[in-house]
Amino acid sequence: MANESDNGTRQTASELNNLLQIISGTSAMLENIWEGSAGSDKYFSMLRASVQRAEQIAAQLVAQAGGVGEKVLMHPELAAFARKNVPMPKPAPGKPRILVVDDEQMALVLSEQVLARAGFEVVTAESGFECLDIFRTRKDDFDLVLLDFSMPFMDGDEVFRRLREISISVPIVLTTGFIDEEKLQSLMHEGLAGFIRRPHSAEELVTYLRALIESVRSARAADKLRGIAAAV
Repeated sequence: MANESDNGTRQTASELNNLLQIISGTSAMLENIWEGSAGSDKYFSMLRASVQRAEQIAAQLVAQAGGVGEKVLMHPELAAFARKNVPMPKPAPGKPRILVVDDEQMALVLSEQVLARAGFEVVTAESGFECLDIFRTRKDDFDLVLLDFSMPFMDGDEVFRRLREISISVPIVLTTGFIDEEKLQSLMHEGLAGFIRRPHSAEELVTYLRALIESVRSARAADKLRGIAAAV
């Protein structure tokens, strides 16, 4: 019974964080549209305060269920490379291209808008099956895969492993409202490049993905990274 209760709490934490991601992202979009309208500052300030409070409660729920407490994590070897401030190689021609995988259609819309506005080229997939179909024919086209963990039929864990069977060179970042520490560390050991927990802001996502892509490029250029498939 205790195990069933724990699983229920974990699922609730994940679903709550996913919903908060959509709510906060949609709120930010609407705020941009109605910026300067009469009363908009007051009402959006109230909405932001409510979302922040809900995020705090959700974070407590994640902690109680034994989930990862950190908002963002990068593979230790990539993180070490980022801290070394290695000079960046010349940027690759064209925009960085990201494959975003999520079964929530609104989450895909929000991610696509945020990342496109930040200068990325975005391709989306609504399921693990669609992701794999795209990736099999375009595995060399992507600078990064942003992968939702909680999906029906084929979850992020299985999609990650199948992507790795197709290619070991593309960095994969996991995003979810809940994942336990042991599972995340296991995936990191198998070459997962990083993790960002929902809900996150547009700025957090863009800053993190840029830093990770730059770290991977620097590591490849210096040819010093060992033991991580995501950046061979």
